[in-house]
Amino acid sequence: MKKIALSHRDGVCDIRCGEPFAALLSRIDPRRTLIVTDTSVQQLYASHFGGLPVVTVGQGEAIKTLETVEILYRAFLDRGVDRSWRVIAVGGGIVCDIAAYAAASWMRGVRCILVPTTLLAMVDAAIGGKNGVNYHRFKNLVGTIRQPEEVLIDPAFLKTLPRREVLCGLAEMFKHGFIADAGYLKELEQAVATGASLDMFIARSVEIKVSVVTQDETETGIRRILNFGHTVGHALERLDPSLAHGEAVAVGMTVAAELSHKRGLITKADADRVRAILSTAGLPVSTDHRAGDIAALLRADKKKRGDSVAFVLLKKIGEAVVVDIPFTELEVTLATVCQHR
Repeated sequence: MKKIALSHRDGVCDIRCGEPFAALLSRIDPRRTLIVTDTSVQQLYASHFGGLPVVTVGQGEAIKTLETVEILYRAFLDRGVDRSWRVIAVGGGIVCDIAAYAAASWMRGVRCILVPTTLLAMVDAAIGGKNGVNYHRFKNLVGTIRQPEEVLIDPAFLKTLPRREVLCGLAEMFKHGFIADAGYLKELEQAVATGASLDMFIARSVEIKVSVVTQDETETGIRRILNFGHTVGHALERLDPSLAHGEAVAVGMTVAAELSHKRGLITKADADRVRAILSTAGLPVSTDHRAGDIAALLRADKKKRGDSVAFVLLKKIGEAVVVDIPFTELEVTLATVCQHR
């Protein structure tokens, strides 16, 4: 087990990589603990919950709403949850986001522990304190930044994870290498090529994100580099709800790499390498949506500034920078990854 400390304005969040879920149950007060999970995790792992009370929500982006938060508020009220309690979110990124937001806003803050069960949540969604819900189909428009008390990462949960979900997490792991650690990227690329276990790479990915978040918890500066691929990715998710988050981000990273090349920041070989790494792993690097339709959604993005949008580009493999990109320039580059132009 490796413990990674995320220092923040209110204290320290301990991220325990490789610790079994059962160890957490031995540390908490069962009389003042409520588990929030989804229907799939409940079906697979209910026997692991030690008889603790459980609130179960549905699955998918469709349930990431204020209506679901209201369901949790009602459960909190019915069970007498107050600031002496803990809410434990056991599930993927959607469960972690919803439960953490509900806990952060209930009685102005109830302690929360996150137990991510997907690779994507382990290396991204559960790390950094950003939580919230979608609103009117806009992703994460309502939320807050509040660190959990603890994050427990038990790779044993990955044994039941579908391959598609593994690839979604892998997209975020590649992202960490693209923006912050070229050496890690190379090792991860080799592991994927040989079919090696990803478990040993989870802690390093978490360390990269923690390093960025610690410098800029409220996302006013360097933390924005973690959005590499996400600006276009979020637009694609709105256009196609069947597209998984990691898949959309992979296409977004391909766009960002191509734009970085066109701006003269990286070589064509580097842009091609980004595309090849993602494609070889089994992630999409193109879309059949129109460039104009994607650009239209980006004009409503919260990072929009007049006729441009704040966009994360690569200065080189392993280093990122935030640049304001005019929509006209962005649309030209989008056309390079749009099969339907």
